Amino acid sequence: MTTGNEGKVTLVSAGPGDLDLLTLKAAKVLASADVVLLDDLANPEIGTLAPQAHVIRVGKRGGCRSTPQAFIERLMQRYARRGLHVVRVKGGDALLFGRAGEELAALRKAGVTVEIVNGVSSAFAAAAGLGVSLTHRDRSPGVIFVTAHLRDHSEPDWQALAATGMTLAIYMGMSRIESLCATLVNALSTATPAAVAQWAGSPNERRVTGTLGTIAAHARAAGLGSPAIILVGNAIGEAASFAASTASFGMHSHDMPIEAQRLSA
Repeated sequence: MTTGNEGKVTLVSAGPGDLDLLTLKAAKVLASADVVLLDDLANPEIGTLAPQAHVIRVGKRGGCRSTPQAFIERLMQRYARRGLHVVRVKGGDALLFGRAGEELAALRKAGVTVEIVNGVSSAFAAAAGLGVSLTHRDRSPGVIFVTAHLRDHSEPDWQALAATGMTLAIYMGMSRIESLCATLVNALSTATPAAVAQWAGSPNERRVTGTLGTIAAHARAAGLGSPAIILVGNAIGEAASFAASTASFGMHSHDMPIEAQRLSA
């Protein structure tokens, strides 16, 4: 336990769910934690890596009752000022749609030392599960990480994003997948490859592949919902053939069609 004025906060990226995807640095930080504030989307078993810590669940998930952000920030400050090492565990990477910017600002304003441990975002886990690269020298010069939900409840400029020719990794978009796909087809062909991965990088991962014109229907038919990543772009085009080849080698045992695979436990 830290003492005196040595308290600090570490923002730890928990990755997409598989504990094996935690970095060694994240594991070391957790082992030294006095208090762990555990995000709702993080694997709850992460608490076992912090045996001496007091674990507090501070769930935040779209459409559900969530712990107020201001309360979480006060908790971090309170425990750090007591000289404790507070570890704020966030699903995916802490710096990507994890409200890290707000927490960093609040902690620095309060004079609390804060550190960051990077991790694996679910978009990368989704691409790995699909067997595709998010970028491709011949098909996509880059990737755009974007949330479908802006703070004022408006939507991003989908047509402008589509016009870049880059792979779109869309977070928190399942509740409006039909409308965002309908908007994207104003700038992209309906044949543009697309995929959806739910619980990417975890033992419960499920995914569907298709095109911009079919992916919303495929995802709904497969019963996919949040948390999920929607990937759109020409670089995603090899996902269907990869799914077919892995199924032929027995890598998946679920009885759903190839387009909607669930990983074996």
